[in-house]
Amino acid sequence: MNSQTNAILTTLYSKANPKNVEGMARFGIKSTAKVLGISMPFLQSLKKSIGKNHDIALDLWQTEILEARILAAFIADPKLMKKTVINRWVRDFDNWAICDGVCLHCFRYTPFAHNLATTWPKRKEEFIRRAGFTMMATLAVGDKKAKDRVFLRYLSLIKKYATDERNYVKKAVNWALRQIGKRNMKLNAAAIKTAQEIQELDSSAAKWIAADALRELKSSNVQKRLHVISQRLKKRTGRKANPSE
Repeated sequence: MNSQTNAILTTLYSKANPKNVEGMARFGIKSTAKVLGISMPFLQSLKKSIGKNHDIALDLWQTEILEARILAAFIADPKLMKKTVINRWVRDFDNWAICDGVCLHCFRYTPFAHNLATTWPKRKEEFIRRAGFTMMATLAVGDKKAKDRVFLRYLSLIKKYATDERNYVKKAVNWALRQIGKRNMKLNAAAIKTAQEIQELDSSAAKWIAADALRELKSSNVQKRLHVISQRLKKRTGRKANPSE
């Protein structure tokens, strides 16, 4: 571990706040790693001062400190992430914050992002499965170039695992379904159909996922926004809007 990494760790420990650790636990942020209770704004400011530094990111992950691992996701270079490293990191996920943070700030920018989104839901571990659906949700928002057919394939996985009763899994399944359904009119219709099929499953998790997703996807706000997007695309292309073509 180099001197710069040691200096960062010294800074992190200087900002440790045991009271914040208690508050984080109340929000489900518990970890087998050491938790210092450092605020997210401070980690964000530290990220800006460090910039992208992949070697330091790898060192920070090895410390097994929660906040050091969140910082690692901020400063890692997604283009340099190897699949072996990604698989090692995902095995360390043990709460929703580290899972969502790493997927949002790092993994979704890697060349393997869509592959990870279809592979991880098939894993039994709670936070690895959650990571798969988190990837779907964040890619639905962030990957503007992906075709509709990519997200249509995701819907079959969403339906398959909608009966997982574990809280952090079902919330991620719901998140993915809603984000896909808010991407455009075609995917909205497909997501609504999937939600209606999920609603018929004999599972309390499935019924919650479906009801919550349908409430948002059918809402006037979402429908109006998607209609506006569709009309703008139609004007730009001079033909019927179909972003998947």
